[in-house]
Amino acid sequence: MKHRLGWKKKAQMPSLKPDLSMFSHLTEDIIAERLRQADLPHYHEKPFDEFQGPMRRAAVLIPLLRENGAWHILFTRRADTVEHHKGQVSFPGGRTDPEDPSPEATALREAEEEVGIRPQDVRILGRLGEYLTVTNYLVTPVVGVVPWPYGFRVSTIEVGRVFTIPLSWLAERGNYHEFVRAETGRGVVAYLPFDGEMLWGATARMTVNFIKTLLPGEPGKM
Repeated sequence: MKHRLGWKKKAQMPSLKPDLSMFSHLTEDIIAERLRQADLPHYHEKPFDEFQGPMRRAAVLIPLLRENGAWHILFTRRADTVEHHKGQVSFPGGRTDPEDPSPEATALREAEEEVGIRPQDVRILGRLGEYLTVTNYLVTPVVGVVPWPYGFRVSTIEVGRVFTIPLSWLAERGNYHEFVRAETGRGVVAYLPFDGEMLWGATARMTVNFIKTLLPGEPGKM
């Protein structure tokens, strides 16, 4: 895996050893409060040369859901027909339209277009810090709770699969690492495979940032 992607291992992130049982006891109100109180870091990558120019705004929805008493995060795998990031795991989201009044509006509109989540069904809990991607998008991650089970209407032009990963698994420090990609010298967060899916890059870093925001006494630290 490392050889094929051209990655070399970087010094590991500071150890994260939360009591994983704490995640099952989090309520929506507690999550919203921790997002409000957190000193949310912004993470800016240097865009690749081919994407230089004015940055473009975008937003994604980090959809939380409760299943069998435990929190999960919903992800999508992008279809092989999209222009950028083919086959990669991502959050529902996309470019901000001029008529979008807020990042929340962008995230909800895109989530409805991609997987059929109706805006009125989402309880928005807050935001994470902005993230400038290598493709020169300034992305605002918006956290929201989706009822479960849910009947999705997937746009197969954009989305190849919808799946969930338990929050406790995502928080387990042994399940993700940070690497330096040899051909670019850039740091990359990557998770171990889960249910055949690879979570890495911007989506993985946003996931880790969100988890660290939830840890008591450590809001937003990376």
